[in-house]
Amino acid sequence: MRGSSLTDIADELCLSIKTVSTHKSHILAKMGLAGQVDLVRYAIEHNLLDPARE
Repeated sequence: MRGSSLTDIADELCLSIKTVSTHKSHILAKMGLAGQVDLVRYAIEHNLLDPARE
């Protein structure tokens, strides 16, 4: 689901957009991240991105 919108993720998982958004917010809060940019930065710093899939 790399780069997918909340709508795409919700459709794929048969969940509402609000549910996906809430889970995303909870994950960011638990990780102490302010938003999407911080999440991407975290992934880069921890080598979680696969350059072959870019």
